[in-house]
Amino acid sequence: MKIFKSIKWRLQLWYGLILVCVLAGFGFTAYQLDRGRLFSRIDDDLHRRIGVLANALHRPPPRGPGGNENPFDRPPPEQFPDGGPPPLGTDQPLPEFHLPSEDVHFFDASDPNNFYFMIKTRDGQELARSTNAPLIPALVNVMTPQPPDSRIQLETVDFGNYRETPNVLPSGEIIWVGCSIAPELKELRLTALKLAAVGAGILLLGLIGGSWLVERALRPIDGISAAAAKISAGDLSQRINVAETESELGRLAAVLNSTFARLETAFAQQQQFTADAAHELRTPVSVMLTQTQTALTRERTAAEYRETIEACQRASQRMRRLIESLLELARLDAGQESLKRVRFDFSKAIADVVALVRPLAEARGVKILPELGSLEITGDSERLAQVIANLLTNAIQYSPSGGEVHLKLASQPGLAALTVADTGPGISSADRPHVFERFYRGDKSRTASNGNAGLGLAISKAIVEAHGGTIEVASQTGTGTTFIVRLPAT
Repeated sequence: MKIFKSIKWRLQLWYGLILVCVLAGFGFTAYQLDRGRLFSRIDDDLHRRIGVLANALHRPPPRGPGGNENPFDRPPPEQFPDGGPPPLGTDQPLPEFHLPSEDVHFFDASDPNNFYFMIKTRDGQELARSTNAPLIPALVNVMTPQPPDSRIQLETVDFGNYRETPNVLPSGEIIWVGCSIAPELKELRLTALKLAAVGAGILLLGLIGGSWLVERALRPIDGISAAAAKISAGDLSQRINVAETESELGRLAAVLNSTFARLETAFAQQQQFTADAAHELRTPVSVMLTQTQTALTRERTAAEYRETIEACQRASQRMRRLIESLLELARLDAGQESLKRVRFDFSKAIADVVALVRPLAEARGVKILPELGSLEITGDSERLAQVIANLLTNAIQYSPSGGEVHLKLASQPGLAALTVADTGPGISSADRPHVFERFYRGDKSRTASNGNAGLGLAISKAIVEAHGGTIEVASQTGTGTTFIVRLPAT
């Protein structure tokens, strides 16, 4: 059934079952304690009245030979073949029963619900009986006489609305004392009804309170589901209303909100990335189309056709570089770019890159001043050389004629720190947080004219982070820019 698949109803069902078991246990215990208290009081009264009746029972002197026979001086019953003493003879007088006036209040014969009694001899002859005594439903076996100062108590029994306690005296007489327990049974029924009513009330309140608590506890799940449904429909600005930040679901909602925010940012960056990539590709494609259409409109000389082909070649090369950069970024983002993990001389790799870009620096009148110490690290030397080349190329391009580019490789605790500083115009505070973003260019006209798509620093950052390092930028307008790369030295 669908209801049993709901977390809310399953929690409510288990909560209700546990509450029912607890209330039933408490109710049963309370009922048994009250019942034991009532019957214990009745049993005490029954035993006290048995003592009164036993004291009111007197046996005359025996009329046997010699006039001094005592029934308790006879041999024990196990010496008789039939297992018991022989019946008293006709010469043995029956006990006399006389209830003193001060003990009459123990038995009010006018009240059928009051205590009653019945006394019989061993052979079943009735000695005394109160007028309000009911018929006894069962006979009690005759028990072996005991010493005169002891009594043998039989088991207390209940039948109907009565409770009785039989007792066999050492002289053989049997005393029944009982009373009506109808008022007590009625009281117990009322107690049971009260306990049931109170338990039902507590159960109802518990179920209502539990339903409220469960609904309140699971309310963030509804918010999460609603927000996720809207986000899946394309509304990435949706967030979960976190009202209970201290609860587990509240913390989960906060984590999901953070995830949704990052997802929205990623989608925004993806849209911007796609738009920028389309824009960058549109320019060389437009150049190629314009050149080919112009060449096809009329006959041209061989030199003009050559210029057209060279322009298309330059546009194609720019498209190829852009596509390769995009593919490289995509592989780095997906973790599919395999990086070598070998030990190499980082200072030598930097010196090789410096030698490679030095002609570019000389052409622009920029000096490269390296300060390299011997330092080895573990990583992909080709990829890290690509990072160094990007940083040096940017520093040379943005440094004025006669400017300087300083390289410094230093060892820090567990790290290798490479600093690339130029004497260019610097980066404004507005552009500084975005320098590692894809397609971002502070000086758009200048970078575009150089064929720079704004992906070099983004690729460098991805490569450095893939090695477990960091890259930072520090700059001030008019004083130059400094890039700091830190890589694990182990």
